[in-house]
Amino acid sequence: MKRSSLHNTSFQQYIIVFVILCFLLPCSAFAKQTAVIKNIKLANTRDDLLTYFDVKQAFTERLNQAALNGIPTTFSFYIALYKTGGLWFDKKIAKIQINSTLKYNPLKKEFTVLRPWKNETPVITQSFQKAKSLMTEIDNLKIIPLNQLVKGDKYQLRIKAKLDKVTLPLSLHTVLFFVSFWDFETNWYLINFTY
Repeated sequence: MKRSSLHNTSFQQYIIVFVILCFLLPCSAFAKQTAVIKNIKLANTRDDLLTYFDVKQAFTERLNQAALNGIPTTFSFYIALYKTGGLWFDKKIAKIQINSTLKYNPLKKEFTVLRPWKNETPVITQSFQKAKSLMTEIDNLKIIPLNQLVKGDKYQLRIKAKLDKVTLPLSLHTVLFFVSFWDFETNWYLINFTY
């Protein structure tokens, strides 16, 4: 009887220690990396309102592996401009969606970044770091002509980023079951300003 009671007490102590360790020790294997939008800036030219921003922590280890294996990666950015300060609802006055796509050619060992919103030809580089920067940095993005804004009125810029779902050939769906684990979508980030 004593032996059984002693065995149960030891087992319970191990369980308690295990539960406490699970809560107290940081476990990077289970920690979810969350993409965030940083460094949001507004500027203007003589004619247009512009925005600049970066997406940080967008490339997880699995996303890096997938990109280096030649799986195309597309980030979509959603930008909306609202006129605020009304009695009821904010009024949307501009809505933009842009995409940036990264493709890796393992035979040539080069990355191609497509950014059609910049009206530029594809950027080709052998640096994965440079390719990731091109994917996550938005600059000189035209939001709205200044003549559509009213001096003294209040506005709100909303920005969100999302990794588009990857469409794989049917034969790879069973091999690359982890693909669903590397998609992300940020929260909406808001900037209030008066023109």
